[in-house]
Amino acid sequence: MIPVMRLVPVDRIEEARRLLEGVVRMTPMEHARDLETVHGTPVHLKCENLQRTGSFKIRGAYTRISGLTAEERGRGVVAASAGNHAQGVALAASLLGIKSTVFMPTRVPLPKLAATRGYGADVHLHGDLFDETLAEAIAFAQHSGAVFIHPFDHEDVIAGQGTVGLEVLEQVPDVGTVLVPAGGGGLVAGIAAAVKARRPDTRVVGVQAEGAAAYPGSLLAGKPVRLAESSTMADGIAVGEPGALTFEHVQALVDDVVTVTEESLSRALLLCLERRKLVVEPAGAAAVAALLQYPGEFTGPIVGVLSGGNVDPLLLLQIIQHGMTAGGRYLALRLRVPDRPGVLASVLSRISELGANVLDVEHSRISGALALGEVEVALKLETRGPEHCAEVTAQLERAGYTLALEQTS
Repeated sequence: MIPVMRLVPVDRIEEARRLLEGVVRMTPMEHARDLETVHGTPVHLKCENLQRTGSFKIRGAYTRISGLTAEERGRGVVAASAGNHAQGVALAASLLGIKSTVFMPTRVPLPKLAATRGYGADVHLHGDLFDETLAEAIAFAQHSGAVFIHPFDHEDVIAGQGTVGLEVLEQVPDVGTVLVPAGGGGLVAGIAAAVKARRPDTRVVGVQAEGAAAYPGSLLAGKPVRLAESSTMADGIAVGEPGALTFEHVQALVDDVVTVTEESLSRALLLCLERRKLVVEPAGAAAVAALLQYPGEFTGPIVGVLSGGNVDPLLLLQIIQHGMTAGGRYLALRLRVPDRPGVLASVLSRISELGANVLDVEHSRISGALALGEVEVALKLETRGPEHCAEVTAQLERAGYTLALEQTS
């Protein structure tokens, strides 16, 4: 059994909020009418992607570092992170006049590396896997004397993140459910501690990526359990094992933890871009993914926390394409057509009339399935959605074209 720990009280969170005045922004609460239609209740999005450093992490990092003694400050701080925590620690330490050292994986995206250095940290690249990076940061702390700043499992960090919960209660006083992205659990623990103290009837629900969900198994076992493997685009919540302290908070205060698929995450990110005009990283979009994947499942009014917006542009491009595929916005099909001049032009003209956009065309005469005098045309199309895909397919069949293969996923 793990030892019983004292949960962070709401007065400690209120103290953190006073400390953070002038340091962090009270981020906006956006009304999401399209999601409201799906759920039949008001839906709002808490935009921590617009926070300083692009995520909520500055709240916990500043609260933790500001609590160091003068002697500890003199030794500096060290952290391990692939992105958001690194930037939060770097900025917090810079604002407090403390030297910071951050270890990041060797393959960290360049924008995150540049931002962390820009906030004043001395950055070291080490390890292909985050566990290697973390081990090096801990070893550095041991031999240098620098104070290791844990990304989630510390009461000061939880208190700082809990200030998001206090803001949610002010901005949506009658909130029925708060959906929170959950990795190690610092944010959902802090929000639950704040919300349950003030509005115990409000549900707090953690959201994890299906391929990196450490909490469901841990809650079932009654203790933190390490995942055997982890795979998700949402690297910001891909934590292999809950912290002891955050686990205690989630077990005691969080009403449920749900998981979301990669398809839901990519669709959520795309929705934030298209409908909300907000850049959100995959982990930051987890609450929206839950709203898409579980329509009508949450008591309203609903608040979904957009926890971060630091996404590499190259990854963003891939996720947009993935989201459009998951949303039925792409159609890939193969047609058998007569091998005569002008037939391909006729096919493309018909597709244009149907309002689909041709992304790629491949013309082949080599296939054992083809009859003499036939060719195969492989098409990749951009459509308006699943219904449009079905319409395009049906109209091509009515026009007399033989569909050798159809794919709408």
